[in-house]
Amino acid sequence: MGHSDPVEEAALLDAIERWLEKEVRPQVMRLEHDDIYPREMVETMKQMGLFGAVLDPKWGGLGLSASTYAKIVMQISTVWMSLTGIFNSHLMMAMLVQKFGTEEQKKRFLPRIASGELRGALALTEPDVGTDIGAIRTRAVKDADHYVVNGTKTWISNGIEGGCCAVLVRTDPRADPPRKGLSMFIMEKGPGFTASRKLEKIGYKGIDSAELVFDNFRVPADNLIGGEGKGFYCAVSGLELGRINVAAKTFGKPIAQHQAIQLKLGEMATRVEAARLLIEQAARAYDAGQRCDMEAGMAKYFASEAGLENALEAMRIHGAYGYSKEYPIERLVRDAPLMCIGEGTNEMQRIVIARQLIERNPI
Repeated sequence: MGHSDPVEEAALLDAIERWLEKEVRPQVMRLEHDDIYPREMVETMKQMGLFGAVLDPKWGGLGLSASTYAKIVMQISTVWMSLTGIFNSHLMMAMLVQKFGTEEQKKRFLPRIASGELRGALALTEPDVGTDIGAIRTRAVKDADHYVVNGTKTWISNGIEGGCCAVLVRTDPRADPPRKGLSMFIMEKGPGFTASRKLEKIGYKGIDSAELVFDNFRVPADNLIGGEGKGFYCAVSGLELGRINVAAKTFGKPIAQHQAIQLKLGEMATRVEAARLLIEQAARAYDAGQRCDMEAGMAKYFASEAGLENALEAMRIHGAYGYSKEYPIERLVRDAPLMCIGEGTNEMQRIVIARQLIERNPI
């Protein structure tokens, strides 16, 4: 992960702020309520380099640190959270290739990924498999220099508009424990790999969440990332950036712009600041290459719960206006619950935190 230059960081944040105010804010209500994919905004984010935000400049990325990246996510989420999902889901896939891919894989995929020409996501979830990644059933069977893939993934961001995914599959059904039989492939859409339908959501609209179907899809063996049986490790590593991102996008400005109900605002402001500090701590650990599963888990768990509580409190403070589609509060209330579920449920985060606490503090 890079270390961002303060001057360049300030210039980038300033450019994003101008774009948000001029192009995004005036259109959010219409696009969000009609669940329209924001094509022009995606084109601008491509030009700004956001699809390569944390990738190495040698592949065409911006080389930003996780700390700067978190600031960008907070900034954009203040105006429209869905936009951050479009590039964050993509960057989780991108970082897997950068971190675990061969030189040949990096040369083949990363320049197109960094430019946003090839957009995608990390595809883990299945219709009957959520947090328990070890129970994944999508199967990949070796056939000469290819693997034949069959199965279904669901709730995959960029599933319709994107062209590829890092897909977690089962290559060894007899492995014990089951997670050791999982492998990660980068798969570009083609015959046998299709998006079957767009999934309707209560919030987080604009971004396309899809069900992906693999029907005898043939993926080259050269697209295996990190080796057979290493998929679980790749997936967990990929989720770290995702969890820092989810933590970063769980609080928005509209709440803080009102002076009423001092006690509530005091609590809300404290939650926001505590969340921000946890995010910064996790991002710093990530940038330093340190183990940060506990830190990312804490940031994700606390910030997402804080975002949900603050959104509900904001709705109460605003009364009927908070429930009206003419104001952004109701969108925050619809978007916030996903943050408690996405990138590993908060119940799972607490288990991760507790296990790490015990491991790091032996009696």
